[in-house]
Amino acid sequence: PGLMDFKKGTTTLGFVFQGGIIIAVDSRASMGSYIGSQTVKKVIEINDFLLGTMAGGAADCSFWERHLTRLCRMHELRHRERISVAAASKLLANIFYGYRGQGLSCGTMVAGWDKSGPHLYYVDDQGDRHKGNVFSVGSGSTFAYGVLDSGYKFDLSVEEAVELGRRSIYHATHRDGASGGVVRVYHVHEKGWTKVIPGEDVNDLHYMYAKEKGLTGTE
Repeated sequence: PGLMDFKKGTTTLGFVFQGGIIIAVDSRASMGSYIGSQTVKKVIEINDFLLGTMAGGAADCSFWERHLTRLCRMHELRHRERISVAAASKLLANIFYGYRGQGLSCGTMVAGWDKSGPHLYYVDDQGDRHKGNVFSVGSGSTFAYGVLDSGYKFDLSVEEAVELGRRSIYHATHRDGASGGVVRVYHVHEKGWTKVIPGEDVNDLHYMYAKEKGLTGTE
């Protein structure tokens, strides 16, 4: 039992579909049963074509992803072209690998659009790096996966994909006490990324989804 042994909580998700990539996150920061904040920005805007997500230790994630922003900009200045998503995620994975066993706490997704199209990577504090089409990270990820797996298909429209991301995060915040606050949804496409939902309160969503089922939400 060490200093960093408190329980952390988050729900973040990302998936690739025909229209690009959807990134959806909650906004709660907690230490065990104590909720520290309901207004955290868990999506780190690396540049106009790259996004990173934050799960685990807030300081570790925001510090190293902001450091990654700097490295990506240096790459642009040196090579006169934007860094690929593969290379950006690899830079982060290499840093984490170098600090293995030193107590970093980070589970992050790197999403972006480069010359070869949309790419989504999962990178964690062990230096693991995986390319994939569907990821969810955090204490609420199991709940998010349940909704995500049942509603995911590659040829979703942008509207359907945004709604799937939003609904997955809502259900995770409903079942996981360490996730909550607002839902934020980003869409990564050919021209960069767009913030589709800047912050929608999960309480409002609860009653909205209940009403769709003909319920009041207080059952």
